Amino acid sequence: MSDNTVSKATTKMHFMLKSTPPRTTFHQDMTVEERDIMLKHIDYWTVKQNQGIALVFGPVLHPTSPHGIAIIEVENEAQVPTLIEEDPAEIAGLMTTEFYPMKAMLPKQHA
Repeated sequence: MSDNTVSKATTKMHFMLKSTPPRTTFHQDMTVEERDIMLKHIDYWTVKQNQGIALVFGPVLHPTSPHGIAIIEVENEAQVPTLIEEDPAEIAGLMTTEFYPMKAMLPKQHA
């Protein structure tokens, strides 16, 4: 393979996903149904983390604008909308997710 081919094959893109809940008090007053959906949401992103896609994810408890955040690593931008669309919280309409490319990312150190 040429150096160019190797470079393209190993280059990953990074994105920040921001998920907004239906209300600012959501993390405090979820219904039983909403909590069940959110547990599926956490399971979904845990699988993505185990696959090496989600580098980190979790809630951001901002006092006036709580939201979820994830930093993901993918082959190309076209994968991102599918990852979002398959999220149980998105499917249920509990979260609205936007995403942005990231320019600066340190390579992961493998043990």
